[in-house]
Amino acid sequence: MVQFGILDGFLFAFQESPYVASFIAGLFFTSIFTVAPAGVTLAGLALISSPLQVALWGALGAMISDLFLFIVIRDHFTGELQSLVRMRRIRQIISIIHLRIFRWMLPLLGALIIASPLPDELGLALLGLSRMNTGIFLPISYSLNFLGIFALGYLTHG
Repeated sequence: MVQFGILDGFLFAFQESPYVASFIAGLFFTSIFTVAPAGVTLAGLALISSPLQVALWGALGAMISDLFLFIVIRDHFTGELQSLVRMRRIRQIISIIHLRIFRWMLPLLGALIIASPLPDELGLALLGLSRMNTGIFLPISYSLNFLGIFALGYLTHG
């Protein structure tokens, strides 16, 4: 994208409204396939705009994408996981995961992955396995994406 000038064209098209561009780039900040170009776009936007504003709007877009993936993972893959649980070895692993220490470790590890510039799918899967409520998930997702995008923008902005 950078090599072919797509990123420059995107930044030029939205130079008058970097907040819309931040929101759109945030939508793509979650997937393994789009996190790199979205990160470069958000960093570029932080150079021409306020890193705080880029993070506020980018985190909103990222939260919406995270919500979609979270619901798909939590609601649609749970049935498939339950069929795997019927196997003895998997049942043993699941019983270990449900120990008291893992009840808070899974969401914590998932949260750390979401806050990092790594793709969010693994973190969302861990949060989905922990059976987190959507009402709890949304502010956590927004806050963690905000911190990750703000750190990226702040480091780029200098």
